[in-house]
Amino acid sequence: MHPLSEEAEALQGILVSQATGGNEDDVAYLKLRQVVMADSTLATMVPRFVRTCRSLSQFWQFIKGKYGTYAERRTYIWEEFRPLLDYVEKGGASPADHAVTGAIERFDSEHVRAAWTKSLERRATDPEGAITMARTLLESVCKHILEAAGLEYADSPDLNKLYRQTAELLNLAPSQHTEQVFKQILGGCTAVVEGLGALRNRLSDSHGTGKAGVKPAPRHAELAVNLAGSLSLYLLGTWEAQLPNR
Repeated sequence: MHPLSEEAEALQGILVSQATGGNEDDVAYLKLRQVVMADSTLATMVPRFVRTCRSLSQFWQFIKGKYGTYAERRTYIWEEFRPLLDYVEKGGASPADHAVTGAIERFDSEHVRAAWTKSLERRATDPEGAITMARTLLESVCKHILEAAGLEYADSPDLNKLYRQTAELLNLAPSQHTEQVFKQILGGCTAVVEGLGALRNRLSDSHGTGKAGVKPAPRHAELAVNLAGSLSLYLLGTWEAQLPNR
């Protein structure tokens, strides 16, 4: 267990209570929020509303406008806290998970964040779903970078085309470089994208399978999610680095 597991659970409990008619202590909320946010890793995993709501009154204004029933509010808070509580319950996750999470949070895209969160959650328990979400993560990252740059893409583009368009925008296409080492590395990134698409078609839950269908194991999902996360981190980092010049 993570040393701050009790604090993370207590923070969720206060917010659930406040959202469902309770009258919680604002001082207790502020203290728990401060303790959890002081941990650089946990700070990247807390729900966005914890970071933006500096008091229970601010949280109340947020949650009452978002959902009208207690049941909806409970479900929403539980789902938003799940990545954080899963992490503290297991005592930690890989450093790469946190690096990607931090980059995605800075990118401020709900679709990208949802794809990454779901891919992490499903690695061990739903390998097929995790592989599907790994592909969705890369697709969402590419689309949002292109949209942020003001570029259009086809209505139903495949992942390979989306990645090529994004790579060219970011000067990451192998053909845009003359140094052999860069061409080799960037060609490897292209191969990763193509491999993820093939893996998703072969092993994920996106297509029906016959009697001889291959079932992915958690290690296959771990590979797909890690590859997608690492490449997404690279794309987002490159986009952020180039923003001042755009």
